Amino acid sequence: MASQNELKQKVAEAALKEIQPGTIVGVGTGSTVNYFIDYLATMKNDILGAVSSSKETEKRLRDHGIPVVGTNEGPIAVYVDGADECNNHCQLVKGGGAALTGEKIIAAIAKKFICIIDEKKRVKQLGEFPLPVEVIPMARSYVARELVKLGGDPVYREGVITDYGNQILDVHNLQILQPIALEQAINQITGVVTNGLFALRGADKVLIATQYGIETLTPR
Repeated sequence: MASQNELKQKVAEAALKEIQPGTIVGVGTGSTVNYFIDYLATMKNDILGAVSSSKETEKRLRDHGIPVVGTNEGPIAVYVDGADECNNHCQLVKGGGAALTGEKIIAAIAKKFICIIDEKKRVKQLGEFPLPVEVIPMARSYVARELVKLGGDPVYREGVITDYGNQILDVHNLQILQPIALEQAINQITGVVTNGLFALRGADKVLIATQYGIETLTPR
């Protein structure tokens, strides 16, 4: 039986087939994406460059000699990233690595969003993984009170500062029955930068590593 790390490696390698030569690739953040970066290095001379969702990812790309470009330097053909949870509609919870704002920006820009996960990340209903919310520091307590009104139990992620100088609230015990509506409601709270629901702009394709091979999921 393959380990979780072996499954992550397999799905990362499978995502390489989604990359076309002569294009700009968006690259997410996280352990599965790290494997993807390792594989992307094998074709670094064939792509125009990579757009990074975080400082951590940018360092790994540069360490591999993969050219890093900005979001304004050309169209992003495909964005490859992982997820903390994925439902059957290719809606996601992301942000466990605190890079959700950069990830959301690249997902919005990219023509295609490919999500790569192992089978443990697939769920029937989102919400078991605490939902990250990036907040402007002076609004943290206010936002937390508003999140309680939405039925959540927000916990300050101590010691974490995002790439944009903000803080993270991890919201536990949310019943995410309507991901799009909840994403919109949280984003309307003053002081919220964004939240980890990727429902308004979910994945166009999810590659899932299972013990029986790579499964492909598309929005229903």
